[in-house]
Amino acid sequence: MAAKLTERPRVSDAERIKRKTYLAATLVTCIVSAIVFAFYHIVQLGGSRIEQMRASATYDVSEMASRIRASGEDIIRHQHNEALKSVETTYSIEQAEQLLAPDMWSELGAWIEIPAGEFIMGTNRNLANDQDKPEHRFLTGAYLIRKYPVTNAEYARFVADTKHRPPLHWDAGRMRPGDLLAPVTMVSWYDAAGYCDWLGARLPREAEWEKAARGEDGRRWPWGNIMDSDNLNTYYSIGSVTDVTRYQTGISPYGVFDMAGNVSEWTADEFVAYQGSDAPAELFEPKIGRATTTLDRSLKVVDLVEVEATYVVMRGGSFKSDPFATAAYHRNYSFPHYASNFYGFRCGKDIASEKG
Repeated sequence: MAAKLTERPRVSDAERIKRKTYLAATLVTCIVSAIVFAFYHIVQLGGSRIEQMRASATYDVSEMASRIRASGEDIIRHQHNEALKSVETTYSIEQAEQLLAPDMWSELGAWIEIPAGEFIMGTNRNLANDQDKPEHRFLTGAYLIRKYPVTNAEYARFVADTKHRPPLHWDAGRMRPGDLLAPVTMVSWYDAAGYCDWLGARLPREAEWEKAARGEDGRRWPWGNIMDSDNLNTYYSIGSVTDVTRYQTGISPYGVFDMAGNVSEWTADEFVAYQGSDAPAELFEPKIGRATTTLDRSLKVVDLVEVEATYVVMRGGSFKSDPFATAAYHRNYSFPHYASNFYGFRCGKDIASEKG
């Protein structure tokens, strides 16, 4: 006798609706759980990043309000700087020469020779800025770079000899006595290029600057891959520039000083994308803030408007930067006619010009 087939019990319409309801509720629960988990993960990543920033800070974050400069302060300083165009320096050449002892003049004037060869330029780090990518190898010839950024004392000789307009932070053409070995600031790219030309040198190219700061092993900072606040002046730890000779534990593999923090240094190059970069093209297009309507002007609201101009690369971060902006691969930028109290520079030179 053939086996009798077992019939499946018939599910009522009410039971079918009930099961569909349970299934839908289960799916909704799973989706909501996934969203909550993803949100929690993002919050954790953000918290980790904040804690990483705080761990690298060189002062108590609760003191931030007393460290940050007021919005627009540099604009007021620029207005005062324009009024100094006709000021005659109060330094004579002899007075400028007497600012430092001969051995210190010799030390500040030291050149470091950087050998020819390839080095690792840029980075592929996920959290790095778009303009810093991709990591690539770059070949340089041999060249010279100044051991230190240009100081106020050195700039005083330039001002005395050429009658160049003194920097803004000099009161009536004279720096404060304690600022002799601090890097000169409030200098535009044109001021920096003029000084280097007067010295028989030039501004370092961007790749030259990075190689001198980073060496050939791809390190993040001149001293290695771990942020150490004892090696640099950054993140408002001090609130102003410091003597260029101060951070002896922060030197580069070649012995170059102050290539992280203190002042952001002008280079010779325009700000353009690296070959193979995925950075958006608009990042490299110069823009200024402009109020385009009467209402915007009354509300002091501006739009970023593209202008016919050029950005110039700046390197090294500054005493205002967060620690990660002082990485040797990080690229900052500014208009060449701008100046600020954290803009400085150092000089470079071709080996051939030195031997010639």
